[in-house]
Amino acid sequence: MNTNSALIVPAQAPAATNAVPPAFREAIKPLIAIPNGWLWFFWIAGILVLAVAGWLLWRYWRKKVSTLSMPAPIPPHVRARRMLEHALSLISDPKAFSTAVSGAIRVYLEERFQFHAPDRTTEEFLYELQESNLLTVEQKQSLGDFLAGCDLIKFAKYEPTESELRALHTSALRLVNETEPRVLTPEVQPAVTAPPPIPATK
Repeated sequence: MNTNSALIVPAQAPAATNAVPPAFREAIKPLIAIPNGWLWFFWIAGILVLAVAGWLLWRYWRKKVSTLSMPAPIPPHVRARRMLEHALSLISDPKAFSTAVSGAIRVYLEERFQFHAPDRTTEEFLYELQESNLLTVEQKQSLGDFLAGCDLIKFAKYEPTESELRALHTSALRLVNETEPRVLTPEVQPAVTAPPPIPATK
């Protein structure tokens, strides 16, 4: 029996014409904020203010640290005594010794009284000294004799004795002691004692 076995595919029903097509939604785009001109100005101004404040704080801190670490200045009379003490180690060399003690006094007078002593000759310095009232007449005379004695040793090749050199050192030290700043101390007031009680009369 000769039969044709054909595959019969049933016809599909046509799609409904009223079907709603699928809707495709667009992805949400991020909002791009357009910066305002004033906003940028305030941001930049704030950054500048913080930078300036940080710089000022840094300078203040550096200044404070340097001030705390800075040693206290040596008073002129203390420096002069140290220089005169060092000059004693040169007493075996009269010229070096007289140069050291006269230099100590010149530096002291410049620091203490603003005299232009180190860069002047003895004559120029003594002439300026006479116009000043910062030293007494006796101190001026003593200083003039001291400087003349030092110049005699330095320039006239005078050979002094050790006692003469020590006398120059004593004169220089006495001038420093007499002219150093005085610390004012409060005067001690005498204690007020109560008057003795009046004896009772009978």
